[in-house]
Amino acid sequence: MPEYLAPGVYIEEVSFRAKSIEGVSTTTTGFIGPARYGPTDLEPDVITSLGEFELIYGDRNQLRFGATTLHNYLWHAVRAFFEEGGKRLYITRVYRPNGSDDGRARGRLPATGLAADALSIAARFPGAAGNLRVRIAPQVGQNILGGSADSPTLGAILPGDVVWISDTASPIDSPPGAGALYLARFDEGSQDWEFSAIGSPAAVLRRVDLDPLGDLVRVVTVAVTVLASDGSSQVWSGLALDPAHARDGVPDSLTARFAEQPSNLAQARTLPLVIEHGDNLDDGLSIARALFGEAFLSTGNPDDEQGSELLLDGGDDGLRPGADEYEGRADADSTVKTGLRQFEDIEDISIVAAPGSTFGFENGYRSEASTIVSLLVSHAQRMRYRIAVLDSGDGQSISQVRAMRARLDSTYGALYYPWVRVLDPVTRREIYLPPSGFVAGIYARNDVTRAVYKAPANEVVNLALGFEIMLNKAQQDVLNPEGINCFRFFEGRGFRLWGARTISSDPEWKYVNLRRYFAYLERSIDRGTQWAVFEPNGELLWANVRRTIEDFLLNEWQSGALLGDKPEKAYFVRCDRSTMTQNDLDNGRLVCLIGVAALRPAEFVIFRIGQWTSDRRG
Repeated sequence: MPEYLAPGVYIEEVSFRAKSIEGVSTTTTGFIGPARYGPTDLEPDVITSLGEFELIYGDRNQLRFGATTLHNYLWHAVRAFFEEGGKRLYITRVYRPNGSDDGRARGRLPATGLAADALSIAARFPGAAGNLRVRIAPQVGQNILGGSADSPTLGAILPGDVVWISDTASPIDSPPGAGALYLARFDEGSQDWEFSAIGSPAAVLRRVDLDPLGDLVRVVTVAVTVLASDGSSQVWSGLALDPAHARDGVPDSLTARFAEQPSNLAQARTLPLVIEHGDNLDDGLSIARALFGEAFLSTGNPDDEQGSELLLDGGDDGLRPGADEYEGRADADSTVKTGLRQFEDIEDISIVAAPGSTFGFENGYRSEASTIVSLLVSHAQRMRYRIAVLDSGDGQSISQVRAMRARLDSTYGALYYPWVRVLDPVTRREIYLPPSGFVAGIYARNDVTRAVYKAPANEVVNLALGFEIMLNKAQQDVLNPEGINCFRFFEGRGFRLWGARTISSDPEWKYVNLRRYFAYLERSIDRGTQWAVFEPNGELLWANVRRTIEDFLLNEWQSGALLGDKPEKAYFVRCDRSTMTQNDLDNGRLVCLIGVAALRPAEFVIFRIGQWTSDRRG
């Protein structure tokens, strides 16, 4: 209660309505699997297009695990997800090193000599896509020397700038000579600018030594161009040469931009290189010498086309990741996580899948694939508001997929069969892809165009050219009761997803849409009632909680999500003395009982038709 200490008029804002609950998103998806490039232990960021995926996780080319080459199933799944209607996606990349090699491509400039006299350049992440072509070229700015001969002035210049000083009037007799690189520094004693050349303490110029009528002073920076194997390129320009260079207190040098630990997570995900200078390269001039050679310091011309080019090598895709890499690890303080553990910190995810993890299920990879499937299901169960989209194995027969399904039982997973045939943009041939990428996109499309309570089935598979096995009705009659969701072809209706069951033995939770709709309700109520924590646990709070949840469920009933022609038949909410004992109240517990009449899909549409005579009375 506010205090009223002096006479007067007091205006107070009060609320006469219940708190509102906003429905949560159900379309955000998480994929886990190997990729051509990208981080393995950084917090994933949301991806909204295939182009964003390629920028961070590499191109679509195949992966080489030792002597084995596999399709880039993660890239294909991301493509299918967005083509089928997906909107938001998180990626966790898994990587298994090949022995002691960390899989990162490396190089050095100059290639000869001691490491202390060179710049080491490495791919930021492991992978064959890290074998990049790197070009570092000088860039020269405009003349910054002005004023008069008696009082020369300098424009935009910072301590640590590498500058090109040349004399256009008398290049032979003037102190700067024909032109050379100098390092700028501000002398606190004289409160003036000085310019020194490398290895020559006597070769020091001061601002007063310069003549604006004949001398030119131009700041030299570098541009870094990275060319990937697929022909794409990225360019970073205007980078200072001196390692200690900073602008507005922010380091902006070549080595600072491409540091091992960038200044923010966005740069850590997208910057492809790590550039470190040797111990002997402690200023901008020594780095310029390492990059462009000794002659460049005194006789070179920054306007000429010159630069250093290097091809990084040694990057590889490692070995095919197994269950241990998919499970992931967390360090002691849980700041660095890998594998599925990264998804534990992202609340928005509602769908998880591991595209390609079941490839080779019947050809020597069964134990690893089965463990990965179990890890996905247990992850979804632990996180409560997620469902795991599970792939059948490639090339499986009906009996083999039934045997795979027989080992699973969970309300938080759904199994799909068979694999989908598409045209591979890499090989220009038809290949078979795991269903999970397509299914996750169909889930998202179904939720956006219809609603989460509608079964994600009887939906067209946009990219499909066919399936591994063209199932008929008799074959699906065997698979559907066991909770194996099938892809089917229907003449005149195309290729469709024709099943929406979970892998649960509990008939109460046998439908995918029912599991996902309850996850939607539970999470929405969870988020929308957090305000009630630590409120006084009495009648006023109970009534407010009841109204809040009833208003939310009324909206669900009006939108057609619940069964019943009246609200009281569709749901009930109890939060009073009938749901709480005195022991509950003494222990700070508020217990609310909610019941909803959820809709189930019309999986079997039956029309009974009989003969009727025209003269018979109805």
